[in-house]
Amino acid sequence: MRVLFFVEGFTDIRFVVGLSEVCDLTMAVPARSYAASALDTRVMESGASLTVHEIPGSRLEFQARSLAYLWRVAKDFDVILSQEVLRGSLNATLIGAIRGVPVVTFMAIAPVEYFRCRRERGQIGAVSAWAGEFVVRTLMAINGRLATTCLALGPYLRTLASRVCARTEMAYYYGVDVGLFCPADEAERPQLRRRLHLPLGTFLIVLASRISHEKDPETVLKAVAGARALGLDAVLLNLGGGYEQFLELARSLGLPDTSQWVLGRPAAHPMKELADYFRAADVLVQASLEEGLGLSPLEALACDTPVVATAVGGMAAHLGPYATLTPRRDVEAMTQALLDIGADPRRARAEAASGREYVRAQWSREKAFQELRAALERAAGVTGSSQVKEAA
Repeated sequence: MRVLFFVEGFTDIRFVVGLSEVCDLTMAVPARSYAASALDTRVMESGASLTVHEIPGSRLEFQARSLAYLWRVAKDFDVILSQEVLRGSLNATLIGAIRGVPVVTFMAIAPVEYFRCRRERGQIGAVSAWAGEFVVRTLMAINGRLATTCLALGPYLRTLASRVCARTEMAYYYGVDVGLFCPADEAERPQLRRRLHLPLGTFLIVLASRISHEKDPETVLKAVAGARALGLDAVLLNLGGGYEQFLELARSLGLPDTSQWVLGRPAAHPMKELADYFRAADVLVQASLEEGLGLSPLEALACDTPVVATAVGGMAAHLGPYATLTPRRDVEAMTQALLDIGADPRRARAEAASGREYVRAQWSREKAFQELRAALERAAGVTGSSQVKEAA
């Protein structure tokens, strides 16, 4: 099956590699993002079998050039897989409908809900918030009408996507490699920390998310500071592309002695180093104002590492039986959750083990790409011309 994966911004090497294993893959990407994210290097190092087409230019230039590109190449493929459901997918769904090529969109975030977080944080004013949400909703509606299928990551996003696309199916993105993300015993964890140059004998908390408008690092920092004030010898490590911003945020909040317990490092390679950080940790924390799913908590649970997360979006939809969920922006609740795990870490790990079984059964990498291949094959059997008639 000849698949064109059309990317409007950034994407994950795990998804690219897995997709290349189930189809004859060509990937079209913005040249700037491809280099800036180091995805170009990771693709080369992975040895994955695919063809990459880089489209140069700024955001507006990419939009125009990608439209021409899609018109030229669309008929060379059995199906186009378009990342997300906004501006990039508009080009893909329009061209697909006109040229009679099936287009599958992949929704991995909640576009409206994520955009609203910008207003909540004061990054945009009321007029920009209204106009921006109107544009987002319009793009979602058009793409939902024209797409052959919309694949949505997890049950929460499937519900949101089904409001604009009647042909919505649940997907699993790149899933969790349960062979890589696996438990470390009490003897192995100190060895991992030494190899990763992490502090020994402390309660290690990992926050593996970028600093973005939909995340809530402030609550994590305040909760860890509160747990330390109550006697927990905790260290907080942020792994992310914006870790320098995270360190600056810690200093700006006026928390005591942050230089001693707040650490930051660049995002670890997700197919090489990341699993060992999760295996070495005492707990993974993910606090968000909004969340589509939360794959990092699933990866941590696969390592029998306890998880504390905010009860929002996709995390509230499926993590409840396996993680400690705390209310949105509730510092005291997150502090207590960390103290409870610190007081009885063996019990916490035993409870997290049930989460590993859940991940193995529902979110494994093998299942993710088997389901993705099946969805693409189903879509490839549908002609795009019917979507033009329905939209009209």
